[in-house]
Amino acid sequence: MELLKQRILQDGKCFPGGILKVDSFINHQMDPVLLYKVAEEFIRRFQDAKINKIVTIEASGIAPAIMVGYIMRLPVVFIKKKKPKTMENMLTTVVHSFTKDRDYTVCISSNFLTPDDRILFIDDFLAYGNAAMGVLDLVQQSGAKLEGMGFIIEKAFQHGRDVLTDAHVRVESLAIIDSLDDCKITIR
Repeated sequence: MELLKQRILQDGKCFPGGILKVDSFINHQMDPVLLYKVAEEFIRRFQDAKINKIVTIEASGIAPAIMVGYIMRLPVVFIKKKKPKTMENMLTTVVHSFTKDRDYTVCISSNFLTPDDRILFIDDFLAYGNAAMGVLDLVQQSGAKLEGMGFIIEKAFQHGRDVLTDAHVRVESLAIIDSLDDCKITIR
């Protein structure tokens, strides 16, 4: 997606350790026009899938997932990083956050992730695939079917796609970063 790639090169910031900051247009301050175009592209790429629900994980995946859900007229549910006292019929799994370097017990109510659901997972980044594998675990626990996973940005050098494809997950990434060596952004 050329518009996204141009924006990453123009406004993305690179930090040592393989960190790409896109907080000025995706995951802190958000560009709704760009996110709408991102959603349209996800919908185009997954047009052959029989999706009835969009799933994401808090917090950065919520905005693009809402855009996809809005255009497709489908419900959106987000996996929570903190267990609420009021959640019923909770499914949980542990996910390691690359960004924060800590483990989270994430959860979703099985009232909102059921065996009747055909899921499209949307998130901002694919790095090592930790969050995505946690989502896959929750989907499997629920009996739902995962139709695919869409990521705005994939950091290919962190090999998350390999983990997901080994698990037979369909992956679509809109911008693939091949390298952030020497804090230079190299996009495929």
